[in-house]
Amino acid sequence: MRSLLPRRAGRGSIAAMKDLDLPPILQKRLSFAPWVDPRTRRLPGVIPVSVEDWFEVDDAYAAQMALRDRLLTQEPDLVYALSDHARPAAEELFDTVLPLLPPLGFALNGDEATRPDGVTVPLDRTDSLRTLGRLVQCDLCLMESDPETFGHAEHVLTGGMLCFPSGWTLREKFMRPMMRIHEPIEIYTDDLGKRVQRLMDGVQPGRGLMRGTASQSNAHLHDPRSEYEYSHGSDGSPYIRVERQCLFRLPQTRAVVFSIHTQVVRREDLTPEQAQAMAENPVRHAD
Repeated sequence: MRSLLPRRAGRGSIAAMKDLDLPPILQKRLSFAPWVDPRTRRLPGVIPVSVEDWFEVDDAYAAQMALRDRLLTQEPDLVYALSDHARPAAEELFDTVLPLLPPLGFALNGDEATRPDGVTVPLDRTDSLRTLGRLVQCDLCLMESDPETFGHAEHVLTGGMLCFPSGWTLREKFMRPMMRIHEPIEIYTDDLGKRVQRLMDGVQPGRGLMRGTASQSNAHLHDPRSEYEYSHGSDGSPYIRVERQCLFRLPQTRAVVFSIHTQVVRREDLTPEQAQAMAENPVRHAD
């Protein structure tokens, strides 16, 4: 998946923010390796996931959240977009997520939350999606289907809190339907698009779906690139990048939440099972 955002930042701005002059932010282990399980190895590769298992706090939480805070401060228009149509869904997502946080090590106290890394974040329901972006480690996208508004039945990306894109930008995909979002990706055929749309239509509240992507990577966690800019990793890259992607439907607005938890590890930090499975099912470099 690639690109999204309403107000354009210049190409120089994207390039300047890619590395942020920081060392790679890495996990010491993968919580999910999609190439290991035959169910998640093939496209679209979805398996059930419960609400309780939706969010994770891993060993790179503090470093990833520091980068998210920096991006939101320095380049908010590059990482955040929300249409008026999606505001009710963003508020419903806010109300849904907050009760899930205390078991993960968050302390909620009235109008503020203290994260597992000790940082306190004001809880602002009027700025729901951006507030959640400072709390949870994963990126969050809101997908809505409203034929009367959009003129078609496809789900449209109506909101996004996207700090860790892998070769796409929020601005180019914002307010686009699913097929247009995936247009540059050769493997995203019409047939696959129809299967994914059926998945989006079939997601029910309380019963989520999870899938994963994996690629060889040069470890740019924040890697926004315009469509058709294919340069990324290369065969033999020292890192493996995994995106744990979840779909959940909000019961009131019926919006579908697409969350992306990104983990990047050194090859030597794979478990023996993960390394063996990768040898048998090689992970390609990202396009």
